[in-house]
This record gives sequence, C-alpha cells and structure tokens, in this order.
Amino acid sequence: MQRTVLYLRVVGALALFVVAADHLYEYYVDHYSAIPTIGPLFLLNGIGATALGLMLLAPVGWLLPQRLAAGAVALASAAGLALAASALVGLFVSETEPLFGFMESGYRPVVAVAIGSEAVAIVALAMLLVLSRRGGRGPSDVRPAV
Repeated sequence: MQRTVLYLRVVGALALFVVAADHLYEYYVDHYSAIPTIGPLFLLNGIGATALGLMLLAPVGWLLPQRLAAGAVALASAAGLALAASALVGLFVSETEPLFGFMESGYRPVVAVAIGSEAVAIVALAMLLVLSRRGGRGPSDVRPAV
C-alpha cells in the first residue's frame, strides 16, 4: 500500500502541474487574461494547482507527526480533486452555454489537454482519498522501503 500511495501522490501532483500549465498557458499565451472573471479564474487555477501539486510532493511524512502528515496529504488531495473537478465542470458548462459571459468554442489541443489532465487528477486523487480512509499506514507515509 505504501508504494501505491506514493505513486498516486506523484501521479496526482503531475496531473495538477499539467492542469496548472494548461491554464497558465491560456491565461498568458491565449490572452485569457483579457477576459473579465474567466481570466482571473484561470490564473487562480494555475496558482492553486501548482501549490497543491507541490503539497502532494512534499515529504510531509518526514517533516510532521504521522497524524498531521496524513491530514495534510488528505487535505491536499481533496482540494486538488475539487479544483480539477470544478475546472472540468466549468469547461463543459462553457462549451454549452455562457459561463460568466464566456463560451469556449471547440476542443482545441489545449482543451483536450485540460480534459485529460483534469480527469487523471480526479481519478488519482480520488483513489488516494479512498486509500487514506481505509486506514493502514496513512497517505503521508512515503518513506523509502529499505
């Protein structure tokens, strides 16, 4: 279980980094920064996904008591899951009707990357939360097996 938890933390973090990169790309390169409400939300999504990815990779099992470390990983997992799910829902809504006055048009490559990375983050972080609920050694214990 220890290795599975580690893999899920890494996959979840990497997926969140892709979510962040995708949203920041659209904010800066595709000029979503000029879109009221949606622009700042893309920027916040990029910042939040980066921070949560870093939290998932942090060696909290070495830095904090086990109970606090498990709680920190569970919190980062839940927040990352919520961030990815809300971004995916927002995307699907904006494909069918205006969201804050903005409609997305078509599934450009950057949109496909967003859907894929958000889906991977949702699955990995949901599995991590399920494992953390089952007990065992906890989601934060990622000390290398020696």
